[in-house]
Amino acid sequence: MTAEGDKARKARLRRLERIFVPASIYFVTATASNRRSILAVPEMHRAFLEFAKLGEGRGAFVGAYVLMPDHIHLFVALDSDVTLAAWVKSLKNSLSKTLRNLNVPSPHWQKGFFDHVLRSADSCSQKWEYVRDNPVRAGLVIDWREWPFSGQVHPLEYHD
Repeated sequence: MTAEGDKARKARLRRLERIFVPASIYFVTATASNRRSILAVPEMHRAFLEFAKLGEGRGAFVGAYVLMPDHIHLFVALDSDVTLAAWVKSLKNSLSKTLRNLNVPSPHWQKGFFDHVLRSADSCSQKWEYVRDNPVRAGLVIDWREWPFSGQVHPLEYHD
């Protein structure tokens, strides 16, 4: 094989900036740097909710979410003029401001994030059950309803 063939095979695919499906719902996970337990505290929960509620005026609608000690899972629907990468960057920057105010040293976040475009109502339900039960699987609570750092900001529904 040629050197050019090796380069082509090793090149990583770039994250798509836009998916051309009206009102896509994304499942997003962002993780704290070095998996530090810095996210599941009341101040961060308040900051997250404030950011999520302000997003409505900017074309970003957060649905269900769970703040875990070292990562966050959430569902978000974005207007067509908002990119997921830009929105997640803004979320991380906003939450980092709160962490700085709490005297938590940087870096706060791992680079990048995980995302998955939901493709069916079943996929949405399965992801929500996974997210919802995350504090139970981590041994933080017996029942998911007991976890104080989760909820829903906007009701998001998947439509085929």
